[in-house]
Amino acid sequence: MDIIEFILNNELIKTSVHAGITLLDFIRDQQQLKGTKTGCREGDCGACTILVGTRNDSRVDYQTITSCISPLGNAHGKHIVTIEGINLPKTLNTVQNAMADNYATQCGFCTPGFVVSMTGFALNASGTKPEEYHTCNDAISGNICRCTGYKSIEKAGFQVERKLLKKNGNHQMEWLIQEGFIPDYFTTIPSRLAALKNEPSNNSTNGSNGSQPSKKVTKVANGTDLYVRHADRLADEAVHLLGSKPELKGISFADGICTLGANTTATEMQENQQLQTLFPKLKKYMKLVSSEPIRNMGTLGGNFVNASPIGDMSIFFLALNSTLTILKEDGTERQIPFRSFHKKYKEYDLQPNEILKSISFKTPSAKDFFNFEKVCKRTHLDIASVNSAGRITLNNNLVTDAHFSVGGAAAIPKYLSKTSKFLIGKFISPETVADATEILQAEISPISDVRGSSKYKRLLASKLFLAHFIVLFPQEMEE
Repeated sequence: MDIIEFILNNELIKTSVHAGITLLDFIRDQQQLKGTKTGCREGDCGACTILVGTRNDSRVDYQTITSCISPLGNAHGKHIVTIEGINLPKTLNTVQNAMADNYATQCGFCTPGFVVSMTGFALNASGTKPEEYHTCNDAISGNICRCTGYKSIEKAGFQVERKLLKKNGNHQMEWLIQEGFIPDYFTTIPSRLAALKNEPSNNSTNGSNGSQPSKKVTKVANGTDLYVRHADRLADEAVHLLGSKPELKGISFADGICTLGANTTATEMQENQQLQTLFPKLKKYMKLVSSEPIRNMGTLGGNFVNASPIGDMSIFFLALNSTLTILKEDGTERQIPFRSFHKKYKEYDLQPNEILKSISFKTPSAKDFFNFEKVCKRTHLDIASVNSAGRITLNNNLVTDAHFSVGGAAAIPKYLSKTSKFLIGKFISPETVADATEILQAEISPISDVRGSSKYKRLLASKLFLAHFIVLFPQEMEE
């Protein structure tokens, strides 16, 4: 069995423990670090939040993740930081002091997760006023306080932000240590990570005893879907970890085409400067997708093969008329239109010897307009009742190309082929949109479920379709 090597707080770990167990269970049961709490085991409550540090040249970049749905094997080569790893000797650190100063803890069960999330924000803060969609309180979006002490926790977050306004941008790590955010061993982490073996350790592993091969090998990227449903099973079965495969990573632009690796996370997509230029509201859209720790983990490929009819990223990329590249075991590739990938409910065009490699789309021009809409029971941190996206190309107000999608209104993420085709050659007007909406209603087939009745979803689909035009073409829609 391969050895998994990583640094846990200030200790080098070399273990042959099955790569498919959760990082949470390894931390608590194997290492007896009980500060990281077991809560929902679904990545929702944030009690198990840890930091993952990844080496980036001479520095280490830190992100929060929920350890309850992360496979141990993905820790290979990383710096894993629990609440114990940010404690200072004989005193509270700056974030813990802010929580205490504002009486921001009641029963205390959730507190380690909040402290780790705020410390992660401190590690990434620029030393200037926090930008929209990236404040300290955004950083704790994945943490739930069951005692409902949110106002005092928000005040603690504001106190942390005020402290960080003085951050030295040239010597950030040294400043954070000096100001009591993190212990001084953090300065040794870049060189220590560089000394670890570089190759991924557990691309594939057998069952927990390492003796008999398992009949089933499950492909896992970062686990945000699979580990919610199958964590216990994956702790014993063979897993094929995809998270470290370099050919599945990266965002590139060439010849008017943007290509995103299947292992691109929602956060990587959100923070890419070129994508932000192409989609000025990208951060607003991505804020609607789960919480910060899940965006740090969830991959595009994982969202696509989850095959949920309301998968946010599926709806997003359907409207971009995207192309999927699929990689076979022998190294050959095939490409298909993304709109043909999903076949039936939870069924898609991917063979057992294939994995998703990347998704690509034509970069928008000045004549292209894009919008994404989502309705759910909560504005944030919720699964969509109905979501929709649209990309439309205009020439003097005449539609020359159109691609629309809707989720929650069919058994698969629905590309609205007839609706999109109808719009081509039309001028934008309330009458055109009304006629297109009738076609949309004939294309969808929602069912009643816990997120709403069929009638309600039909109404939402129409309203979100209308919203695209009101947002993108307000003047034309007033005529």
